Amino acid sequence: MSWAASFAAIGLALREMHPLPMASVRFALASLLAIAWILWRRPPRFSRRDLVVILICGMLGIASYNVLLNSGQATVSAGAASFIVNTQPLFMVGLAVVFLKERFSLWAWGGALLALGGVAVIASGQPDGMTFGAGAMLIVGAAASAASYSVLQRPLLARYDSISVTAAVILAGTIALLPWLPAGIGQLSAASHPTVGAVLFLAIAPAAIGQTCWTFALKSFGAARAGQFLYLIPPCAVFFAWAGLGEVPAIATLVGGALALGGVITVNTLGRR
Repeated sequence: MSWAASFAAIGLALREMHPLPMASVRFALASLLAIAWILWRRPPRFSRRDLVVILICGMLGIASYNVLLNSGQATVSAGAASFIVNTQPLFMVGLAVVFLKERFSLWAWGGALLALGGVAVIASGQPDGMTFGAGAMLIVGAAASAASYSVLQRPLLARYDSISVTAAVILAGTIALLPWLPAGIGQLSAASHPTVGAVLFLAIAPAAIGQTCWTFALKSFGAARAGQFLYLIPPCAVFFAWAGLGEVPAIATLVGGALALGGVITVNTLGRR
């Protein structure tokens, strides 16, 4: 639920903050919780090789994902963004096909085309559609970054506990976003109370707690089963955007979202048989 509410919170914060500074100050706050946990629990040290993987995960799953998502949501509605982002299982399957040589069945191809068609329908109702650099395309890039991060961190979860991995990845992503932290602090200090509250929520709930729960789910259930829960995010996100921001979902968003979700579900069910 915290991830579903994050799209509305991002939309609210972007009314007074710029995308990159907002991402930087959000994860600077989240990193304080990560540092506190590390100092308290004293988890085992990572090997040098695993530290490199963690740095890449931080760049993809924290820095790249949030920069692309925030920048995309500057022009794309929160509800539409949630549907586009949750095509990330398609990219995870695609990575498995390319790097693990897994077979892509006819059902999987059909589901992928259906999901991509849904994204195109959603984008048609957003500024600049699917043109390069448009908000919808930036969010597609965010989905690809999230998928790459989820795949890369799997081996780490076999050797370390989920909270240690999450804390380290958050710190790595925060370091990558440090150049925009001064601007983020300045914008946050001048922002209204609702914006400050939204950033604090984003730092604590989706960033710290949500990332930890997702990493735990990946370790406990595997990517396929854990990914099933992601299907609940877009409908909930549409509700939060309507209740919190007054965003009434466009017909293109609802139709395209249904197609995108249908395609993703097809890939992850019939496409895996």
